Amino acid sequence: MRMEMGLILLFLCTSLFSGFEANALTYDYTASLECLENPWKPHYNGGIIVNPESNFGLQGWYPFGGAKIQHRVSAGGNKFIVAHARNQPFDSASQKIYLKKNMLYTFSAWIQVSQGKAAVTATFKTTTGFRRAGTVAAESKCWSMLKGGLRVDESGPAELYFESNNTSVEIWIDSISLQPFTQEEWSSHQQQSIWKIRNTNMRIQAVDVKGNPLPNATISISQKSSGFPFGCAINKNILNNQAYQSWFTSRFKVTTFEDEMKWYSTEPSQGKEDYSVPDAMLKFTEQNGVGVRGHNIFWDDPQYQPGWVKNLSPADLTTAANRRLGSIMSRYKGKLIAWDVVNENLHFSFFESKLGDTISGNFYKLAHEADPGTTLFMNEFNTIEESGDAMSTPAKYLQKLKDIQAFPGNANLNIAIGLESHFSVPDIAYVRSSLDTLAAANVPIWITELDVQSNLNQAQLLEQILREVHSHPAVSGIVIWSAWKPEGCYRMCLTDNNFKNLPTGDVVDKLMHEWGINQAFEVSTDSGGFFEASLPHGDYEAKIRHPTLFESSPGHAFKVTSTSSLQQQSMPVVLQVPA
Repeated sequence: MRMEMGLILLFLCTSLFSGFEANALTYDYTASLECLENPWKPHYNGGIIVNPESNFGLQGWYPFGGAKIQHRVSAGGNKFIVAHARNQPFDSASQKIYLKKNMLYTFSAWIQVSQGKAAVTATFKTTTGFRRAGTVAAESKCWSMLKGGLRVDESGPAELYFESNNTSVEIWIDSISLQPFTQEEWSSHQQQSIWKIRNTNMRIQAVDVKGNPLPNATISISQKSSGFPFGCAINKNILNNQAYQSWFTSRFKVTTFEDEMKWYSTEPSQGKEDYSVPDAMLKFTEQNGVGVRGHNIFWDDPQYQPGWVKNLSPADLTTAANRRLGSIMSRYKGKLIAWDVVNENLHFSFFESKLGDTISGNFYKLAHEADPGTTLFMNEFNTIEESGDAMSTPAKYLQKLKDIQAFPGNANLNIAIGLESHFSVPDIAYVRSSLDTLAAANVPIWITELDVQSNLNQAQLLEQILREVHSHPAVSGIVIWSAWKPEGCYRMCLTDNNFKNLPTGDVVDKLMHEWGINQAFEVSTDSGGFFEASLPHGDYEAKIRHPTLFESSPGHAFKVTSTSSLQQQSMPVVLQVPA
């Protein structure tokens, strides 16, 4: 079989990783959102944690701060550690460990509190400071899973402990696990996941007009549309800039308008709506086969309201908000692939402060009624970017999502998770564990505004985080937040002002090529007219060349999906030369 260098490298990578994977410990992506009578067994049998199931009393566990600790046994025989007599948030049980630089750690524990509900955080005291690995909303009378992750800047001794601002509760701890992975093991997890969830093994046969196999035929294959949405934000500068248009359309089939659909852009003065710019941008995207995420209907940050909205009475704000939702959604109904309905409603609460705590739920209900066929997103920042942001932890995100779904009339809401992903220095161990937890909600997850803060390692860090989120089984799409402006992008550009790639743009091009997005290649069939390959999901066109043919065959369209391999168990894809 003969094929272009890019695809050869993909197969080489697979072969190299497959040998490594035989010895590498696989990653456990599972997480639970249920509060259970008994906890699961610890992941990885506890990893490097001593006495992870408390089967040996308090062995390995010590008081932290001013807490007292006990070993208890439930009526059903389950053993666990209890931190009580707590006066400070950090008073708890702890275990001393040794953390190594350049290792990635995945953490899990099952937590219960003695009464009510309380947020409990797993924290590591290290030689360079305190690192929060994850947080869970723990309850009494049942066990909740806390899943987290971290990497450290320096090797050295560390101490794991648990903290809660509610000092009136006891913290109960069981089934604790801390598993280290090398960088090579972590990369092998990514590669395994990509080949399992993004690609499918295909067996394709070329035959002549009579159905006879065409041995040693050359088949040119090009991907026309990727099965994985991967895009970049744009803004109005693209409308009159041919170079920008060419650079963008040669790469991306998904986008978000940076500001042009926002309320302050479409109605800067009350009652004077102007959709001319987003209309023109949508016409451009439609002409080029680009799907658009609707961003956004409302933004909960008071700083980004139209000036005239800020001082409206509750009654007038309700009228204005309902008119806004009806106006933009009726205009673009059925033309978009998603709506960000209420943006950043964990960090901000402009509408809640004016119209009540359940207003987000009502907005999603109205949005679903206005455009029932389009997915509605809750879009937020720092849920996977910063473990120390208590306002938007995965636990807080999922509780808000649950509140929206519980609003009357929202039982069948077509809702999804939007993660902005504005990173400084990504902690990919925390990112992966956070995605694991969010995935347990069983709704689509998109990375909606990905960028990395400008620094000397920006391109390297961008590649690191793109590899991590693209490989996660729960991530359904990615949009990079790099709409071009001559004065500079929001935080990260992919090109200079002449639309020559910056190092960040080179990273994007490299990964798109590696992942097979919009790629073309050639293969040769064997003696039976067959070739086999692991192809990324998407829509393809194939053309056949053979010495018996006077010219290449017309294009043959075929689709590769996750179910293609099941269909092929009975019959391969057949490309037949027409009469």
